[in-house]
Amino acid sequence: MSDRKYTVETVGDDIADFLDAVLDAADFDVEYEILDGEEAGNYFETPSVVVKFAGPDLEYLMNNKGEALLALEQLTQEVLDMAPDEHALMCFDANDYRLLRQEELRLSAITVAEKVRESNVPYRFSPMSSRERRLIHLAMRDQTDLRSESAGVGPHRHVVIYPAGMASLPDPPVPAGPPMRRSGGD
Repeated sequence: MSDRKYTVETVGDDIADFLDAVLDAADFDVEYEILDGEEAGNYFETPSVVVKFAGPDLEYLMNNKGEALLALEQLTQEVLDMAPDEHALMCFDANDYRLLRQEELRLSAITVAEKVRESNVPYRFSPMSSRERRLIHLAMRDQTDLRSESAGVGPHRHVVIYPAGMASLPDPPVPAGPPMRRSGGD
């Protein structure tokens, strides 16, 4: 038995019971596979459990940047009574959308790091979810000459990359108009 709290063996049946009920109620024609993280692929966050979805109705889970997929993941985390700091231990994915997004964010952080290093000018990412901001911070953790910081409030929260010794800049003014939609996550 693994000493990890979340594995297919420890939570797989609970995940399956919940997903079966929700997917049947929604009448979605999708299948899923529950995998231990190391079997699922090279996810940057290294989740303990990955649930991969496939099937003809997958588009309903993937519309609007996977919003329904992320909501299903969050509801499953609630069913399992996962603490907020444990949410990264579970990942729901379809067509490797999340796997590719994690890699995209990691590569963006590396590219921005070089730009900030060369220009000595801070860089503000666009607003993103807390989970995506966390990925940027993780990608930057070994960059001793730079630092990352979350800034802004609510749906305008974003990451800023600074040279290590530079003071934080004030937040930009909040844009007028309807609130911005955030892409997936917590």
